Amino acid sequence: MPASLSEVLGLLDLEQLEVGLYRGSQPVSSSLKRVFGGQVAAQAVMAAQLTAPEDRHIHSLHAYFILGGDPGIPIIYDVENVRDGGSFTTRRVAARQHGEIIFYMTASFQRTEEGWDHQDLMPSVPAPLDAIPLEDVVASRGAKYLEDWKREWSSFDLRYVGDNRAEDDPARTTVPAVQRLWFRARGDLPDSRIVHNAAFTYISDFSLLGVALLPHGVFIGSPEVMPASLDHVIWFHRPIRADQWLLYDQTSPSASGARGLSTARVFTEDGTLVATVAQEGLIRQVKQNPDAPALG
Repeated sequence: MPASLSEVLGLLDLEQLEVGLYRGSQPVSSSLKRVFGGQVAAQAVMAAQLTAPEDRHIHSLHAYFILGGDPGIPIIYDVENVRDGGSFTTRRVAARQHGEIIFYMTASFQRTEEGWDHQDLMPSVPAPLDAIPLEDVVASRGAKYLEDWKREWSSFDLRYVGDNRAEDDPARTTVPAVQRLWFRARGDLPDSRIVHNAAFTYISDFSLLGVALLPHGVFIGSPEVMPASLDHVIWFHRPIRADQWLLYDQTSPSASGARGLSTARVFTEDGTLVATVAQEGLIRQVKQNPDAPALG
């Protein structure tokens, strides 16, 4: 994972190999054994946007993570021009490594139109600067965790608002799973809508799956769980800026069959609903040595 915003922007600066064919680079240094899913999705969004008419903006994407990405080699993004209609444009993107498809995404674009307008109200939460820097939460778990955090996640400022992990419900049967974060890029992004869309897609894969574990008292980094993103969906309701504070209001309506489903509403600081995100992921339970120390 990149430790600076400039490196994130470098990842979004794709190399065009041919019409509809792009190559995405990897972070210079990362301890992750697989490519961060948000990186693959963000690069795919950039590739799709680069082939769409300038007057059309992405309003939805539906993606599947098929294989874990190899962080040691670039990723090739092959964009299929499915349709350019009167109002909508559709693109499919296949991400490839080692001759195999590791990720598949369909994205839809629309020209700007006027119409009915309504939205949910933003929940009442502390302001971003009154929330807890997430690195402080990580530091409470140990110096090693903080060191890894700074190396992998310093490109975004993330603030922990809280969750409803209730100590008075040991069975975790009556408490719905809710978790909230504020986040923004740690610095200014170019005044480009396609860059902001991609940067938001990048960070949208962070923390979402973990909320599905809240009712079970397990942290996403625990050795008790084998996690992996399976699919990812974003609906872009209104223009979004990833370098301004965004509230990630996350919930998990269900977990079953070793899979967890999480959804999130995304609000600006002034309460505008700019996006909705959904993700299903693997949360396979791993049996542990009872004498081994717990990390979660």
